[in-house]
Amino acid sequence: MTDEVLAPLRAAYGDPAELEWSGEITGREHALATYNPDRRHDVTLFILDPAGRIALIRKPHFAAGIWRPPGGGIKRGENFALGAEREAFEETGLGVRLERYLVATHAAFVFGASTVQWQTHVFLAGTADTVLAPRDTDEIAGARWGTLAELGGPLRARLLETGHALWRYRVALHDAALEALREQPGV
Repeated sequence: MTDEVLAPLRAAYGDPAELEWSGEITGREHALATYNPDRRHDVTLFILDPAGRIALIRKPHFAAGIWRPPGGGIKRGENFALGAEREAFEETGLGVRLERYLVATHAAFVFGASTVQWQTHVFLAGTADTVLAPRDTDEIAGARWGTLAELGGPLRARLLETGHALWRYRVALHDAALEALREQPGV
């Protein structure tokens, strides 16, 4: 993601909190981070419904009790906002609208002598929909509604229990996004 792509997002959705993160990853985590050699980013979506619940997803390879906000990659040449909305629909079945740019992360995943530079862009999104129905059932094993308190509490603890660096990274993202939300009145 270049400044040329990100500048209009900042103009439309505000300046995000900046997060720098670095950690040593395992060979399995390295394979996950590098399975697509052209992609070094993801968008994570904090999708809230009218009741204030947050959409959470599970992928087939997740350990028991692991749930996280949906997200994925923006395709080369794809409009970022439309790509984020596409990812939300594929993973949750929800029609969403981006509302706020919460966090921009620059991460360094270290595996031996190799370092994978990664960016994550976390957005708050709203939906009027209330029924979760993932469309990409090969990639998504389940979707459910949770709460922000659950994401910052029991789900956070479960991610940390795994001992995996990429889940520690997700916890850092979630923590930064939850902090940005606390600074926004009415959320």
